[in-house]
Amino acid sequence: MKQNNKAYILIRYGFISLGLLFISICIVAKLFSTTVVEARAWNERARREMSQVKPIPPERGNILASNGSILACNLTCYDIKLDLRHNIFSGKKHSKIPMESVDSLADSLDVYYPRIPNLLSQHRDTIRKYSWHTRLKKEFEKDFKERPRALVVAKKMSDDDFDRIRNFPYLKTFKGSGQSIPVYKEEKNIRIYPFGKMAYRSIGRVHEVGDTRERHGYSGLEKDLDSLLYGKPGLAKKVTMTRGLSNWVATPPKRGYDILTTIDIDMQDILEEELQAVCDSARAEWGTAILMEVATGEIKAISNLERFEDGSYGEALNRAVLPFEPGSVMKSISMMIAFEDGLVKTVNDAIDCSPFQRTKDPHAPSVKNMKQVIEMSSNTGIARVLFRGYAQQPEKFHDRLRSIGFFTPFHSGIAGENTPIVKRLEPRDKNGNNITMTARHLDLARQTYGYNTMIPPLYTLAYYNAIANGGIFKRPHLVRALRDENGRDSVLNVNLPGLPERVCSQETAAKVRQCIREVVWGEHGTARAVRDDRVEIAGKTGTAYPVEENGYNMAKRRYAFCGFFPYDNPKYSCIALILAPGGTSANATSGQVLKRVALKLYSRGMLNNKSTFTAERTSQRPTLAASTRQDADKLSSQLGLTGSRQVKRPETRTAKSQIPDVKGYEPRSALAILEKAGYNVRIKGNGRVVGQAPAAGAPAPQGSTVLLTLK
Repeated sequence: MKQNNKAYILIRYGFISLGLLFISICIVAKLFSTTVVEARAWNERARREMSQVKPIPPERGNILASNGSILACNLTCYDIKLDLRHNIFSGKKHSKIPMESVDSLADSLDVYYPRIPNLLSQHRDTIRKYSWHTRLKKEFEKDFKERPRALVVAKKMSDDDFDRIRNFPYLKTFKGSGQSIPVYKEEKNIRIYPFGKMAYRSIGRVHEVGDTRERHGYSGLEKDLDSLLYGKPGLAKKVTMTRGLSNWVATPPKRGYDILTTIDIDMQDILEEELQAVCDSARAEWGTAILMEVATGEIKAISNLERFEDGSYGEALNRAVLPFEPGSVMKSISMMIAFEDGLVKTVNDAIDCSPFQRTKDPHAPSVKNMKQVIEMSSNTGIARVLFRGYAQQPEKFHDRLRSIGFFTPFHSGIAGENTPIVKRLEPRDKNGNNITMTARHLDLARQTYGYNTMIPPLYTLAYYNAIANGGIFKRPHLVRALRDENGRDSVLNVNLPGLPERVCSQETAAKVRQCIREVVWGEHGTARAVRDDRVEIAGKTGTAYPVEENGYNMAKRRYAFCGFFPYDNPKYSCIALILAPGGTSANATSGQVLKRVALKLYSRGMLNNKSTFTAERTSQRPTLAASTRQDADKLSSQLGLTGSRQVKRPETRTAKSQIPDVKGYEPRSALAILEKAGYNVRIKGNGRVVGQAPAAGAPAPQGSTVLLTLK
């Protein structure tokens, strides 16, 4: 018996040995084939693999406000997903899916991450259709192999959101991390704009381009300065590692420049608020406004609003750089040329304003001095003055405008910038046909008072700014400096070739300023409603009919006002252009935008003044806003405050689905309280919370948006 067992064992070993020998022969044969017979093919494949170069996308630079506040930046976020084909759900570990636990998970998802906004406040049929209960039940009823591996639970979320979902009912019962649990996150890089729609068209937006998935700008500064913001891609090569091939960074990517803009957040907020208020009261179709610093040409604020179908206003087409017939705001530039060319000597020189070139002056007297011509906006007066120098050669008026850089691109940094269009009144057309002097004179007269021309508001403002600046021209610009990844600034050159250092002498600028002042402060000025003793404003009104498919639309008008303040020492220049129904005036619309902006800057002590507001603020004890942090005493000690006042924290305990009271809180604490209660938050203004909508205690489903007003 033992002998038989021994023989049986030897036979088994023999088979095993033969099997191992066969496998060894196969291995040797395959090795020979690979290293000798197929060596060339394998070497070529290895060469291709090792020569692969993969681009590494660079980090896009930030766009910053003048004080360093972030207007556009990158953010790493996550799409949070469920793997419903994870082996946890296969039946190997759970013979049956506990639907009671899944329902608890669905409850949490409906509250914090609903499939549609404000789900719990919708009709019950909508809730039933779009709730996570319905979706998860539907997926779990499928055969295991038909379930999705990447069911998206929430998009563009943070690590905190992932941790929250990871600890939802049912999911928290699964131990481990990474691939051992069915919930995971997929990293994404997005571009965010902390100030929302503020200066939307000027800052711009980005999108992914083609198959490369590279993110480039398609509007605003994001587009115009894309080559600087984008940076330089790096290169990764394949290298052999102990565990196979891996990517090796051969050339690291170079981060894009940070763009330091000239935008002042406070001024931007003021300009947008006042432009919208005036547009709303005038039932305007759209409005645009620019605020610029006289001494530097820095654009401190720019806003473009348009009325939507629901009657609300939002940022839309950037009309600040689109050409329009300017109307009478052109007269100040024409008057500047007249003084500079010696066509008139003083502001008291008189001109006959009787009917001229198919137009008439409805204002008395028929003979006016230069201040009255601008004050009463006399078309015939300004035309007759310019005819003194350009009647014999009307084409020279265009050349004179060119000599002061009127047609040179500003490269302001505003996307879609256009240059003015002013026809050169030559004696022959492009076909060589003669043009009568009568026709050329008619066109010249209209050009002098702002018709038969197309000028972007930005260009009109630039020359008013030069007049306010004693004739010295400053290029309007949105970009102050570039900042590299090491934090070094590179200040950009403000002056560009083709633009003049001066548009007129200091004496000429002073004369034109006197004329412009009369528009607001003269007895018959067309903008008397812009007067305010606190801030002396000077500016010119302008009105024009919009051109549509069938010609001029006489039912609407574009109302313009361009000026500067304070008059004695101009600090800011501003233009507003509004399209609204007829029946109002530039005095009551665009002029009011400038007036309200000037008064708000004055009230905040931003005009080199010591306003009542500023004096009251500095004479009071410092106020500490309400906060969830209990460190007021420590903060007062660190700041060296001998006395301070702390806003009392309101009672925040409210019933479920009622909005907590956060009035008096500083923004960070208010945000934490509301988000903890399950609400989204929008913030308007600066300071501490003075108002909230919906009001505290109001019933509102979690996931609703609460607007906080700060002051």
